[in-house]
Amino acid sequence: MTIDPSRTPVLVGIGQTIEREAIVDVIDLSSRAALAAFEDAPGLLDRIQRVTVVGISFSLVSRSPATQLVERLGLDKSAIDCETTTPGGNTPQWLVNRACEEISKGQLETTLICGAEATRSMRLADPDSDFLTAAHSNMQESLDEADPVVGASVRGILGQAEIQAKLLRPADIYPVFESALAARRGASPSQWRGEIGNFLSRSSQVAKKNPFAWFPEALSPEDIATPTPSNRITAEPYTKRMNSFANVDQGSALLITTLAIAREAGLADQCIFPWSGASNADVAPAQRPELDTSPAIRSAANALFTTAGIGLDDIDYFDLYSCFPIAMEVGAAEIGLAMDDARGLTLTGSMSFFGGPGNNYTSHGIASAGLRLRESGRFAYVSGNGGLLSKHSLGIYGREPNANGFVLANTTAAQEAINAGALDVVFEAEGRATVEGGTVVYDRSGMPVAAPVIACLENGARLVANAEPEILSDLIGRSLVGETIRVSGAEPPTFKL
Repeated sequence: MTIDPSRTPVLVGIGQTIEREAIVDVIDLSSRAALAAFEDAPGLLDRIQRVTVVGISFSLVSRSPATQLVERLGLDKSAIDCETTTPGGNTPQWLVNRACEEISKGQLETTLICGAEATRSMRLADPDSDFLTAAHSNMQESLDEADPVVGASVRGILGQAEIQAKLLRPADIYPVFESALAARRGASPSQWRGEIGNFLSRSSQVAKKNPFAWFPEALSPEDIATPTPSNRITAEPYTKRMNSFANVDQGSALLITTLAIAREAGLADQCIFPWSGASNADVAPAQRPELDTSPAIRSAANALFTTAGIGLDDIDYFDLYSCFPIAMEVGAAEIGLAMDDARGLTLTGSMSFFGGPGNNYTSHGIASAGLRLRESGRFAYVSGNGGLLSKHSLGIYGREPNANGFVLANTTAAQEAINAGALDVVFEAEGRATVEGGTVVYDRSGMPVAAPVIACLENGARLVANAEPEILSDLIGRSLVGETIRVSGAEPPTFKL
């Protein structure tokens, strides 16, 4: 099949930026990244039809960031569609998939996707600011006219059971998933911490070579896994260095256009070709039949590779979403990739060492994939994850065009099956339950402050429960997965041993 250059999407401009000294905001960083992308792909500045700013979560911003960015770049905002997105680390890849599908249908020619977080600057400017509440502040009414919002819904990320149990923070929920995987492998929290240290050490070696990484330093497995005053355990089994690091000032920009326009601008040699894309979502944590797997990644990846007409062995580069270790572990397992695969799991250095700029991290993964493919290789695989291992968008990128053009995989039937498989969850209980996942959460002084679990009652229903305060000290360094607990009460239930 002969490709149609006017309907062949290409990633042609790439820009990234990092700030370690000056106080900046997200528009500063986004504009720097955009200008870098335009410098990378000269001749496209006046061809932009749409500017999308990935939703800002960890630093303050107006409700019209795309409009502000267009104005900062000196573009005619009356001629450009401006928009921002819903939250989610899947969003950058979702945006690329959407843009490529629209180009394939002749509905779009050139778009700019930007994103940034200026959390370091926000906290330096206001030491009392809290990046965990910045997203709420961003949604408040202001004098600004809001940019339209696009993207997957945030509904379903949390269920009533998690909300009532105050199991809300990713830093607390991802360790619950991790405990299920550790138990499946027969490892204690301390043993599994060592296993995590091994593959994250390899991630840090990638970060060391990345000029845009926040921590460009290679660390040993022991540096990452050994608890110390500066590397405390945050929630079993994670140490601080295993968590995504959000206190960064980073930005990126991706320019996507048609092959015809890229050729016209003399940029054909640097084009990267998106081959296929796919998205799916998992149900709320307590509803998942298995806490350490992702049917959504599995089904989306199967559709992605089938649509592209290639297999795992054809991929030269991977960038798996890496907010917490379990995200990388599940993301690899669901596509059949070994954790010690010689090709590596990250192109950036992962969110622990590259940095975790909110919803925008995957843009850096896509940028890194594009830059590597320009140098060598045939294909790259990039995954984005939003919420609590909840929303997933995947993409395959090639150095050469796909004779069949870009195709967005149809995952509707798989999504219906995932939804239909959701387990029943109860909000009050009295009796025995078996723990299927849990963690112990520690404060900065190393004292246990909570021990949430997801457990299964004898009738098969799931629940989320919190440990009674008097037993917290008995749970230090311990995994309860597989053990029987006594639950009681409602909104939420609590448990004793």
